[in-house]
Parts: sequence; C-alpha cells; structure tokens
Amino acid sequence: MSAITDQVSTSIDALTKEFNIITHNLANVSTVGFKRRCNAFSLSLESQDPESYSPGTIDLNSAFDFSQGGIVDTGRPLDFALHGKGFFVIETPEGPRYTRNGIFNVNQNSQIVDSLGRIVAGQAGPITIPGNVGISQLNVSDDGTISAGEIAIGKFRLVDFNDNENKLLPTGDSCYRMPDVNVQPADAENIVVKQGYQEASNVQIIDELVDMILVSRLYEANMKSITAAGEASSSLMSVAMG
Repeated sequence: MSAITDQVSTSIDALTKEFNIITHNLANVSTVGFKRRCNAFSLSLESQDPESYSPGTIDLNSAFDFSQGGIVDTGRPLDFALHGKGFFVIETPEGPRYTRNGIFNVNQNSQIVDSLGRIVAGQAGPITIPGNVGISQLNVSDDGTISAGEIAIGKFRLVDFNDNENKLLPTGDSCYRMPDVNVQPADAENIVVKQGYQEASNVQIIDELVDMILVSRLYEANMKSITAAGEASSSLMSVAMG
C-alpha cells in the first residue's frame, strides 16, 4: 500500500505544480511579450482519460513555449514588436537580459530604455536619441535600424539562441537570462521589427482552462486512490486483528 500511496503522492505534487503553472500563464494573458510555460504533461493532457488514469505517471519536464504571439497595433513610436525568432537585449548590472517586450522609453540621457529604466542594447552600445530629434520623428526599419530623416541613430541588437533557447531562465518582467556561460547568442536572422506595435502574450485562455479542468479531474482521481488505499489498509488491519 505504501508504494501506491507514494506514487499517488508524487502525482499530486506534480499536478499541484502543473496547476500553478497554468494559473501563472492565465495571470499573464495580457502581459506584453509573455511566453507561456508548459510541461510534457501539459502537451499530453488532452489524451488523458481521468477514468483510466494510472497514478505516478506524470512527466513534469517543463519548458517555455516561445511561439509567436499576436501583433497589436498601438501607434506609439517607442513600442516595438518582434516577428520571428529572437530577442531584444537589455543591459543590467547582473548581466544581459533577453526579452520580447518592446515597450520602451527614453531616459534623462536620451537613451532608449525598457519600462524599468534599463538600457536597451544597440549593436554599438546604448542607443542615444539626438537632442534635435523628436520621438515622433523616429523611424525603425524591419531590421531594427533607427533613423530620423537623414540622421542615422543606431540599430537594435537582436539575438537568437537557436537550439539553446530551452536553457533560458525567467527573471521577471518577460525577461530571461542564459545561465550557461558557454552559450553565447547569435545575431537573429529572419526577424522583423515592427514599430508602433506590441507582441501580445502567446497564452490561449481556452487551452489553459481546458488543461486546468483536466488537472482538477486528475487531482480528484488521485485523491480517490489515496482514500481507497486507506480503506483497504483499514480492512486488512481489521482482519489481522480478528
């Protein structure tokens, strides 16, 4: 009975973690550039049958789903959406951070920064807007080159981790870091920068709610298994005690 109980307990822990991941995804459905997290378990939930589910078989290997989010028109000159694989680079005291959240501003030094005031990396360092150039005059081309009329201002540094993307770890604010010092990003290819747009979260509410319902049903099935195991143990004890 102990082995069965241990299996069920492991499944319940996994289901609880899965439920927390789903609720976190749902909480960020409106977060610009947010990428949902999913487990191997999540990807196979729809094929699970709670009635015939066997406890202790949950695969909780998790990863971020970096698939493209929808592109939303804002008309704001310092809003940027990325279409294709890659990230903006944010410079921080703790090292570079990588993000798809392109809601930027200009600091007191006329440098382009993110919503937390951190420098947005350009290919040649911080991107500084000349004092005689208004924000409304900025034009950003598909490759991230920034100009104002005939004035060349800079170019966003856009990077991609290719097959190492799954090693990225979240740091909050839709940003990620690469913990493996041996992995360096490459210049992003086949990526388009769209000025005046934001990339929406790639969370699909209906899919997450379906997963949540299935997780709840599997959780209930596991709890019933524990109850059944307890009742069986009590019956055996009664028989043994005569």
